[in-house]
Amino acid sequence: MQKLKAVIFDLDGTLANTLPLCISAFRKSIEPLAGREVSDAEIIATFGPSEEGTIMALAPDHYDKGVSDYLRIYEESHAMCPAPFEGVIELLDVLKNQDIRIAMVTGKGQVSADISLDKFGIAHYFELMETGIPHGPSKPKGIQAILDMWDDITKDEVIYVGDAPGDITACRQVGIPVIAAAWAETAEPELLLPMLPDELFYTVDDFAEWLKDHI
Repeated sequence: MQKLKAVIFDLDGTLANTLPLCISAFRKSIEPLAGREVSDAEIIATFGPSEEGTIMALAPDHYDKGVSDYLRIYEESHAMCPAPFEGVIELLDVLKNQDIRIAMVTGKGQVSADISLDKFGIAHYFELMETGIPHGPSKPKGIQAILDMWDDITKDEVIYVGDAPGDITACRQVGIPVIAAAWAETAEPELLLPMLPDELFYTVDDFAEWLKDHI
């Protein structure tokens, strides 16, 4: 791997422990509309598209209200996840101070991503951001869009950091190295390891130490 010139981050489960917040907000917004209980497994099974896709899958007859309620509840409940993972802001500072370019590619919709970045006070670190779409996983397209805008950076000078198996698949499709983030309580390293990410880290600190030798 060449010395890195850029890092692309996922958000949920990578920069912050936002997945429990997402699931809680989905449940509170969908159950009154669907008239039934919705399990964590049902919600998680819809992940890949943005949250609009989840509402479309679980409350299709109440789409507009479902999306509106979700975003309202997500913002109102954000105290569930008041800050990024410990060490993330320090890591972003190191990258910024070393003139490493930073972007985000997330499956979240634009509005909820903006809410979280604002709550965390970290929006200014990211020069580019690609968000999710309602109709299917879009990370390969999002990553490629960032790479196209960074036309002075080669594919072996950038890494993607994400916590899900789909992140590894997306990076393989685009052709860039991928770091598996297994530091969230929701991470499933037993699913990540067989997919052979370029590196896997169980703590932000371990990832930060590795970065020092690659920037």
